[in-house]
Amino acid sequence: MKLIKILFLLFILWMATGTILLNLAHPKAQIVMGLGVLYMAFILMPIFIYHRYKDGKYKKYIINSDKEKEVEN
Repeated sequence: MKLIKILFLLFILWMATGTILLNLAHPKAQIVMGLGVLYMAFILMPIFIYHRYKDGKYKKYIINSDKEKEVEN
């Protein structure tokens, strides 16, 4: 859980830096923002999703579970 918090804080700082660079019209600002989005999409989100669903808590949200099939029959 600490890893996710640290990675999220890093993402927020990264995007804030990108926003500041955009406001200053720095030539590399678009690259910084793009790398921040890639970081979120390919590093932060997969780690968060794995952490959230590793214990199988999602099974109660499945619509076509075996329990419902038994109830229908």
